[in-house]
Amino acid sequence: MMTRSFLVFVSVVFSGYGIACIVDPALPARLAGLEVLNGDAYAEMSAMYGGLQTGVGIFCLLAAFRSSFQSSALLLLVLGIGLLAASRALGALRSDELLTVYTWGALAFETLLTATAAALLLRKA
Repeated sequence: MMTRSFLVFVSVVFSGYGIACIVDPALPARLAGLEVLNGDAYAEMSAMYGGLQTGVGIFCLLAAFRSSFQSSALLLLVLGIGLLAASRALGALRSDELLTVYTWGALAFETLLTATAAALLLRKA
């Protein structure tokens, strides 16, 4: 039951943010302090922040209700979001600039999500 609840939560967060980014691909750029300079950048933001996040969210929703998918969804979160968090942390360490609440919040969310997915995955093993 805990795994199902976690995967539903992840699904709502990822799908909600992903759909918002499909509707407005400049949204993640604004939040991160980036600038969308051309059509390629606009399409990239839509694909990576919109399509990919929505896909992860939908997969987690499927896994929430199909127990045979649950370990795969948890592993996807551990690897995908875990490496996202690690890469974000490395980028933050390399930066000479001050980081905003956007980066710290994203890093905290990704780290907590990864740790929870890992703990749930280990319980299944």
